[in-house]
Amino acid sequence: MIFRVLGPLTVAGAPAPGGPRVRALLTLLLLDAGRIVTAERLVDGLYGDEPPAGAANALQSQVSRLRRVLPDGVAVEHSPAGYRLTGAGPDDVDALRFERLVREGARAGAAGDPVGAEGWLREALALWRGPALADVRDAPYADGQVARLDALRTDALEEWAAARLASGGDPVPLVRELAEAATAHPLRERLRALQIRALAGAGRQAEALAVYEEVRGALADELGADPAQELAEAHLAVLRGEPSGAAAVRPAPVAGPGPVRPPVPLTDFVGREGERDRLAALLTAARLVTLVGPGGAGKTRLALEAATDGAVFVDLGAVGPGEVAGAFARALGVRDAAPDRLVQALADRPVLLVVDNCEHVVTEAAVLVRQLLAGCPDLRVLATSREALGVTGESLLPLAALAPRAAEELFVRRGAAARPGFTGHARVPEICAALDGLPLALELAAARLRTLTADELADRLGDRFRLLSRGDRTAPERHRTLAAVVEWSWELLTEEERTLAARLSVFRGGATTEAVARVCGLDTADAEDLLVSLTEKSLVERLLTETAGATGAPGTAGTEGTPTSGTPTSRTPTSGTPASGTASAETASAGTVTAGSGVAVPGSEAFGTDDEGLGVGGLGVGHGVDGRYRMLETVRAYAAGRLPAADPAHAAHTAHCLRLARAADPELRGAAQQAWLARLDAEEPNLRAALRRASPEDGLRLVAALTPYWWLRGLRGQVAVLAAELLGAVERAGLTGAQDLGEEYALCVLAAGARDEERIARARALLTERTEPLRQPFTAFLWATTVGPEARLPVPDDAWSRALDLVGQGHLALARDDAATARERLAEALTEFRALGERWGTATALEGLAALSADPLPLFAEALALFESLGVAEDIVDLLGRRAAVHTAAGDADAAAADLARAREVARRAGLPDPIDPMDPTDPPGPPGPQDPTGLTGLTDQKDLTDPAV
Repeated sequence: MIFRVLGPLTVAGAPAPGGPRVRALLTLLLLDAGRIVTAERLVDGLYGDEPPAGAANALQSQVSRLRRVLPDGVAVEHSPAGYRLTGAGPDDVDALRFERLVREGARAGAAGDPVGAEGWLREALALWRGPALADVRDAPYADGQVARLDALRTDALEEWAAARLASGGDPVPLVRELAEAATAHPLRERLRALQIRALAGAGRQAEALAVYEEVRGALADELGADPAQELAEAHLAVLRGEPSGAAAVRPAPVAGPGPVRPPVPLTDFVGREGERDRLAALLTAARLVTLVGPGGAGKTRLALEAATDGAVFVDLGAVGPGEVAGAFARALGVRDAAPDRLVQALADRPVLLVVDNCEHVVTEAAVLVRQLLAGCPDLRVLATSREALGVTGESLLPLAALAPRAAEELFVRRGAAARPGFTGHARVPEICAALDGLPLALELAAARLRTLTADELADRLGDRFRLLSRGDRTAPERHRTLAAVVEWSWELLTEEERTLAARLSVFRGGATTEAVARVCGLDTADAEDLLVSLTEKSLVERLLTETAGATGAPGTAGTEGTPTSGTPTSRTPTSGTPASGTASAETASAGTVTAGSGVAVPGSEAFGTDDEGLGVGGLGVGHGVDGRYRMLETVRAYAAGRLPAADPAHAAHTAHCLRLARAADPELRGAAQQAWLARLDAEEPNLRAALRRASPEDGLRLVAALTPYWWLRGLRGQVAVLAAELLGAVERAGLTGAQDLGEEYALCVLAAGARDEERIARARALLTERTEPLRQPFTAFLWATTVGPEARLPVPDDAWSRALDLVGQGHLALARDDAATARERLAEALTEFRALGERWGTATALEGLAALSADPLPLFAEALALFESLGVAEDIVDLLGRRAAVHTAAGDADAAAADLARAREVARRAGLPDPIDPMDPTDPPGPPGPQDPTGLTGLTDQKDLTDPAV
């Protein structure tokens, strides 16, 4: 035995070295010795709900410390799936050896060998040297593991006592052990019955009778209950002077077959280790625990993992209405299915009843479970269902999707079983994400690796129900194919629920209650009721998403009710540390340029909900919660197949998204910019879906309204293919010459990448022939920066456009070497943008002023912080490159290198070209002088600078 955790932690007979976290890490790995433990679970185990900012680095540091103190031959192995302790098998860890010995004892007892059972269990109990995990009790994971191990120890003690008495062994050693356990569990009736028999067998009948009276009084006072049958029979045996040996403790035979034990899983347990620990703790604290989640989430597998020896397994999957009690009777091995007979069968011993697949008979199952719990004080029930039983005192453990790494590990392991030698593939994360991290879907997909490559599998997931139509032939029918998994839940819905679920499939990425009501043709109250019902039945998830409107930092997202988060993650812009310093006097006096000054963001009172239901509500200052409902993609795909093509929800969804985009457009040029960007971030999958579905006319309108959002979030490259497809549809519909959609057509050409000269020429003609001002203020700016300056564009006369024009005038002045005018115009622009509360324009003006300042670094720092709060990658890369040039000119090579490294990383993530390195003579030089982010400086190539049009 190398490692001992059942008492003080020791390694090779000596106290474990290292600090508290190193010992906690070692213990957590020991409890899964030889198996991979995910990094997420290790972080949760070490730091709980408050991990440090650099949790991954902190974990690596603790692992490094642990490696230095491990004995020879034992190591911590790292893989993409997590960490594993190697060189130590189950018999090298006392807790794992204890569990194995207990299982051996249980098997011997079940086979009618009390002598063998007594030996196995005595050896198991001898491994305990004190409280479990004594040296790591403060670790966040400790409570659940200690509760599990203590429960196993008490069960083992009872079985050992029963086996010793049944085998005719000396009862004297039992007396002290049982007395100590009775102090901790005074109302555990089987334990006290064994204590009575041991005392009587040791010739201490008076003490045995006193124990009975003590327990009887405590049961009456605390529970209002009479002693159970086993306790009463032990008392009666003492009064009659009957022996306490084999005949006394052997359970009475029952008619019919014995109890049904939980089936032994055929595969290893992967990916739910954290939930397993939480379940162990819940089963100690609560008498009824229900695992809830969608079909294929792994509820049954987790229940089997938690089932202790002696548990009884009740499978309700194949029963119908009126047959639940019969299923319980068969599982318990009794012929009479009357509730009072079931109570009698369970009342004489502590039992864990695992009740699987309750959802289709949930009411009947709930009523019976409540009766059994009320009549059997030592009974515990672990149920699995796609909705809660709804019984008072029920504790729920919802199962969400597997974490990405756990999902990938499960897929790789099952894939290796299907195709020996399979160790992973670059597209495994894509496959796991497409299948929502659902364990059953991942296992069905992994089985297809027998005949498909990983690339072929990933490419064919668009038709997932046909692809995953071959499963385990021995599995229940509802688990053999992916379609059957969803269909089982679908058939349990009411007609109203099915209608809403089908219409809900038009949404991608979720929706608010108000949006669902509007698109699905319901009033808000009815929509809320139906959404709650679908959530309770595990067809829909309710997401709680916190957003930080004041700072632009992304929030967190989780599934309501789940103990861990999992799912959608919001994009995290790179955050920089502004350089220290203050603005120069010349810029501070002309535009109030102060290093570190922010752009005002309005309070939440500025964002009400308008009559279209499009307000941003609590997305303003601080953290607000935006409750959204969403379907897992597998469920959504099934529901979409049940929605007729002519259903009005399709058109209603497109109209809703167009209203939202148009409402957001002007707000993106003002003080509410951050709040509306967050709103559009949440709706971005819906907006793309609407763009794919829209008519050519509505598609152009959507492109025009979303253009500022795509620019500010750096998404133009990601929508180029969609825009190109829309252009093809527009041309096939003969809309290229429609003057009323000319500006929209031009913006679509720009969004598609402006590579087709014929389309560019057509768009230029449509823009320059306009007699009315442009409707989209970004149009002139984007045309100038993408195609080239065009002086004949009818620019709108709004405040934002005037401020941007001032920036352009400033850069034109710089082109004439008129620094005074340039400074004046840029400072005026900064004042205007600050008044609007618009971050991108403010940063653009600051960037221009930095080129005129003797101390540009504070201005660069403030501009960079604003660009990063928006996530506009092109501007971040450009500014970091320009600041690197300033550092290079000042002789600060380290600062320049750091800025270039950051710029390259941002460019890599955004798919942009690498920035120019001012220190590398092989890089082509950039344009001389300050660059004009408005694109207006290029007019000097075509016009005289004295021309009023310029």
